[in-house]
Amino acid sequence: MTLALRRSGAVLHITLNRPEIRNAMSLRMVAELRAALEAAEAEGLVRVIVLRGAAGHFCAGADLKDMALARMQVMQGEAQGDAAGATLDAVAQANRQFGKLCVAYANTALALVAVVEGSVMGGGLGLACVADVALACESAVFRLPETALGLVPAQIAPFLVERLGYSQARRLAVTGGRVAAADALAIGLVHAVHAPDQIDAALDSVLAQILACAPGAVAATKALMARARLSTPADLVAQAALVFSRAAQGAEGMEGTAAFLQKRQPSWASP
Repeated sequence: MTLALRRSGAVLHITLNRPEIRNAMSLRMVAELRAALEAAEAEGLVRVIVLRGAAGHFCAGADLKDMALARMQVMQGEAQGDAAGATLDAVAQANRQFGKLCVAYANTALALVAVVEGSVMGGGLGLACVADVALACESAVFRLPETALGLVPAQIAPFLVERLGYSQARRLAVTGGRVAAADALAIGLVHAVHAPDQIDAALDSVLAQILACAPGAVAATKALMARARLSTPADLVAQAALVFSRAAQGAEGMEGTAAFLQKRQPSWASP
């Protein structure tokens, strides 16, 4: 297994666990990350997922051995006279699987926190971009090395634009961007930077804040915000009113209002 999984109450900690290669992402890791998310969503008890890397690094990007194998399959297909579309499929399919992973984590109704340290490259940078909250250690160094390797950050690019805006994303792409933790904070790539001996306490604080919020309300708010990216405020007025009405009249809304009036913690709040 390429991951280490640990449950702590309603929090699932997922650690990328290939420390010998700075947690580079293989196709097997992609599949295991998808499976871990799907299991957490189906179980109904997990409210927060924390993504982290083992041994002081988050993720050094794609495992180039997988890419070499895909290229070999293409070459073998060409030697056998396969059609161009079929021979390219091995490379495209591998890239497509990573894209589906990013979309799944970006669209999950669960809260998603990334704690990034050391190398944060390529696909690792993509995962950091889809997190609801990204906490960086001072040791974190962010890289978008694809263009320097003659490649394209194809699946990462949309999430970079979404997180950073068009101008900053373009700058990183054309420079093969290397960004230190402090600069990542300045451009909005991460939400906070902490010293190594403070990162765990910072994570605990963020988790406490998330767990104080109603899980259904978090999921509905994330979904509404995702739609808001592609709509004008005026276009969302009616839909937002329905979302609010369902929440206000639902079990969480009733419990939250009662808890506020009674000056107590709501039932979902972490003790």
